[in-house]
Amino acid sequence: MRVILPAGTTETALIDGISAAGATPELMEHTPSADVEILEYGKPTTAPVTPVSPNGCPTPAAVTRAVREVVGFDTTVVDAGLAQPTGAPTVDLGVEPGADVREVEAVPDAAAIFDRARSFGASLPDDDLLIGETVPGGTTTALGVLTALGEPTGVSSSLPKNPIERKRRVVDEALAASDLEAGDCEADPLAAIRAVGDPVQATVAGVAAGALESGTDVTLAGGTQMVAVATALRHADVDDPLSIATTSFVEDEQGDRLGEACYRLNCELTVTDPGFDSRDHVAMARYCAGEAKEGVAMGGALSLVPDGRMDEVLDRLEAVCDRLGIDADGGPGSDPEAETNPETEGDRGP
Repeated sequence: MRVILPAGTTETALIDGISAAGATPELMEHTPSADVEILEYGKPTTAPVTPVSPNGCPTPAAVTRAVREVVGFDTTVVDAGLAQPTGAPTVDLGVEPGADVREVEAVPDAAAIFDRARSFGASLPDDDLLIGETVPGGTTTALGVLTALGEPTGVSSSLPKNPIERKRRVVDEALAASDLEAGDCEADPLAAIRAVGDPVQATVAGVAAGALESGTDVTLAGGTQMVAVATALRHADVDDPLSIATTSFVEDEQGDRLGEACYRLNCELTVTDPGFDSRDHVAMARYCAGEAKEGVAMGGALSLVPDGRMDEVLDRLEAVCDRLGIDADGGPGSDPEAETNPETEGDRGP
């Protein structure tokens, strides 16, 4: 099993109140770069931030890394519009960061990105792929694409209380800026991404389409952001079998809406409860309280854990948290000088 992780940025994340996946806009740009370093090396290497909330909730990359240390899957990171360099090796498809969705075009070259990613996906030799994502502001762009496609599905949030009305106002402004109304892009999903999406969506969709065409089994690893990608694929007449794997935290927030969306899209849904409530550790407690929920292929990675080995993953997660400077009580842990990247109001997750 290989995990493909497209990582990128969008200026949509800089809209006030939409995402705080960084103490400042300058730090926010480093969040995806730090995520892929954590996935590859277990901690940030060149990125100047550690994505941890003030409450002690680490980026989902910590969970995915913990699973990797137990299960041992391969990873490939795709630069899907990174605004800052990363120390992790990446596949360069020539993708630029996304613009604010309130511009006329958020991803002007969405079709070209999709085509390049499709060729890359078709070239992969793997029998099975998990495709994840990391992009601050991603649930707002997901809502934009779903709305442009005329789909009723809502989106999740990395916050315990989802600021969905704020996101809807942004999407309304974005559609108006592109002279679109809800459903106008029903027959042209790449036009939806071009107008109100982000480059990670075009990359994930392209990789998935190419892999499916070559006979590879594809699982989209994530929550409602991956529902948006699956919706775009179905509107592009990609009707191959497709799966979505996410966490119980997303399902707890979305309720029946998640299953209903996957049913409409003819996508098999896998939901994994990692059992965080069995441990007395601040990181796991914050997930149980509704922070983060998903991202960086977390749900898909958890679905790979064999029966009886989840306790090993939780042990490794505690070790990863220690490397990130989070001890069980939320204190400085083993790295008291680690610079955190607060996510007090973000939507970089599902």
